[in-house]
Amino acid sequence: MNFIRVNRPQLSRRQFLQISGLSGTSFLLGGCGTPLFEDVIGKLSEPLNEKVEAFIFNPQKPVPEFSYKEIQPEALIINSFKSTPIIDQAKYRLIVNGEVNNPLNLSLAEIHSLPLNSMIIRHVCVEGWAAIVQWGGVRLQDIVALAQPKANVRYVYFQSADGYYSSWDIASSLHPQTLLAYQKNGESLPIENGAPLRLASPIKLGYKQSKWITQITLVSQLFRFRGYWEDQGYEWFAGL
Repeated sequence: MNFIRVNRPQLSRRQFLQISGLSGTSFLLGGCGTPLFEDVIGKLSEPLNEKVEAFIFNPQKPVPEFSYKEIQPEALIINSFKSTPIIDQAKYRLIVNGEVNNPLNLSLAEIHSLPLNSMIIRHVCVEGWAAIVQWGGVRLQDIVALAQPKANVRYVYFQSADGYYSSWDIASSLHPQTLLAYQKNGESLPIENGAPLRLASPIKLGYKQSKWITQITLVSQLFRFRGYWEDQGYEWFAGL
């Protein structure tokens, strides 16, 4: 897939909202727009928070990481959508489908054979807590590349073994620090934290980082249902 680098204005999300005179909550979740922002950012038919935050987001800029001594082993709170699912890792398969030229059906062994990437980042929950965690796994961009997405792909859906679902923009999915993680703090990922495979990224709030992922679907248009919490009014882009 070929991407065109766009030079974006060097404004932080906070600075952008201050300049615009708009509250982050009321603007990003309000669901209304103006011709001004339609001209600057894009079509009003797209999610409004995507248009604003994607305008600011640098899809290749790494987020500064922390040192090993700053890891907070007990700070990561376990949140469950329902109950923790029972997954037979020997039979586990990751399905990657949608608008792709090479659909995938990967075992854990095949996933583990891909290059291992590790990062120490802050996991931020919308409920107000945070934790510095070391995650290890395969970059999502490597999985996407294997699937050979078609040129019009713009979104990625994630389905989980417990019924949870969420969707991301393709640029955030391809960010170099977006992982499909199977390690936590140098050890195998515990089942309560999303084993055998979960999303981990420093650029999204915690509710976007699905656990127990079983299927990844690449699409050109968002469906009516965008995510479990997003469909209840939570911000869709949810960038940090």
